[in-house]
Amino acid sequence: MSAAGPILSVQNVGKIFGLSAGFLRKPLILKALSDISFTVNEGETLGIVGESGCGKSTLGRCILQLLTPDEGKVLWLGRDLTTLPAGEMRKHRRDLQIIFQDPLASLNPRMTVGGIIADPLRTLMPELSQKQRRAKVIEMMEAVGLLPEMINRYPHEFSGGQAQRIGIARALITEPKLIVCDEPVSALDVSIQAQILNLLSELRERFNLTLVFISHDLSVVRHVSDRIMVLYLGRMIEYAPRDDLYNDAKHPYTRALLSAVPVPDPRLARARQITELVGEIPSPINPPSGCTFRTRCPYALPLCAEKRPEIEPVDAERTVACHRWREIADGAPPTQHAGASA
Repeated sequence: MSAAGPILSVQNVGKIFGLSAGFLRKPLILKALSDISFTVNEGETLGIVGESGCGKSTLGRCILQLLTPDEGKVLWLGRDLTTLPAGEMRKHRRDLQIIFQDPLASLNPRMTVGGIIADPLRTLMPELSQKQRRAKVIEMMEAVGLLPEMINRYPHEFSGGQAQRIGIARALITEPKLIVCDEPVSALDVSIQAQILNLLSELRERFNLTLVFISHDLSVVRHVSDRIMVLYLGRMIEYAPRDDLYNDAKHPYTRALLSAVPVPDPRLARARQITELVGEIPSPINPPSGCTFRTRCPYALPLCAEKRPEIEPVDAERTVACHRWREIADGAPPTQHAGASA
């Protein structure tokens, strides 16, 4: 982890979407994010994990101002991006980039690889000549493991892993300080996932990158992250250094996610205790009262339905939002109380 200070600070960010409920009906309100706060230090990787629909990608887009938060601040090098006019925000686009989940869907099929990678240069670095742009494109293709002679090919001529390398090169071409990786390996085969993760680690060291790595796969996040934030239904429920979280998770949701991660040793796999999550994640349009995880939590009590748990410190580096995390850490048994039902 880098010893440098924070370059990104997210403070109490919330995001709400209005959904049509039909003709003459009141619009539905979907609270995608609520009261999210964290910092990212220069040169480190923050992993963001959770099930589908928990708000991971929405948070990533709010960080980059691709979506405007309805509440809170996003401080980049001390400046609040949420208050900047479009012209001022444009100046920061060079430093803030994104790698998308589906490599082929994120590439323009009508453009060559060279054109795709060079496109941010035309927009954000217009002072460069065509010769200079081409030289930077070739340099970046080599950095991500693509041959320069591929520069005039089209996206459909590449495999999924190669297409993601193109997306990574496009994100790196402006020499950004921060890259949001929005599930960049989830659409790839396992063997290709390892190659892309190793590539991202190498590029992080080479270019002194700061990464926000979004994934639903805890084993993937462990490979690349320094700190990890766990989201559930738009709320942060645990935030900790990587090793602390994997060795001693405090929140029952985090424990359940970790227990589902495959273990390569059959003896260890048979010996460990699996925590099963009962039921589906609730609708964010009509979330449960109190703790939103209570409808699936084996430790839920009546208090969990009455009061939302506040985010509280476990120690100097980690936080958790759970009424009973101390009892659970001390070995409290699961409860079958009706508070665990909808």
